[in-house]
Amino acid sequence: MKKLVVLTGAGISVESGIKAFRSEDGLWENYPVEDVATHSAWFRNPQLILDFYNTMRANLESKQPNRAHISIAEREMEYDISVVTQNVDNLHERAGSTSVLHLHGELTKACSSREETDVSTFVEIGYKPIKMGDKASDGSQLRPQIVFFEEAVPNIERAAWLVQKADILMIVGTSMQVYPAAGLIRYAQPNVPIYFVDPNPRVSPQPNLIVIAEPASVGVDKAFEMMEEKGLNR
Repeated sequence: MKKLVVLTGAGISVESGIKAFRSEDGLWENYPVEDVATHSAWFRNPQLILDFYNTMRANLESKQPNRAHISIAEREMEYDISVVTQNVDNLHERAGSTSVLHLHGELTKACSSREETDVSTFVEIGYKPIKMGDKASDGSQLRPQIVFFEEAVPNIERAAWLVQKADILMIVGTSMQVYPAAGLIRYAQPNVPIYFVDPNPRVSPQPNLIVIAEPASVGVDKAFEMMEEKGLNR
């Protein structure tokens, strides 16, 4: 099986009704990023952080994977697929993907506010709220297992290793303009075909780059069809 790495961003989940942070009517229009998505904000106003992500988590419960999520999961019969996502939702997992690496954390998990990268403190909470007074295993206040600005991205090295080993790379619903995730494309081997699915792609042309200017729910299937035409599924 060919090793396929799929890098996904907010655009793949927008079609499931999940607002992007940076869009015109996105989450940061109502909540300044410095108040709800930074390390310092957690210590300045933890209740606001909890309220913000509790609302996001409750909203996630009613959302469903769309055709793009499902298509990626279904193709595990043909490709050795690893999903690397910038999204904090669990729609890839709910669609059936079995190898999903979250760069920016997971909304359905909580962690220590003292050692936020210590996986031994991670707790599966599903769609329940985190309350002030809820404790991690180390006795600290539980916080959302979200990688805030001003914090390191602990899975970035693992993501880079996966891209480096890929036979095929697919990028879905992300501008690849925000670092460190944007730098992952540089780890792909020189001749690896790259399928870029986005309705408004902003990428420089290169010989191995195939741009599919479609929404994720349409473009992912088109990408797989193009791979099959080239025999990449064999």
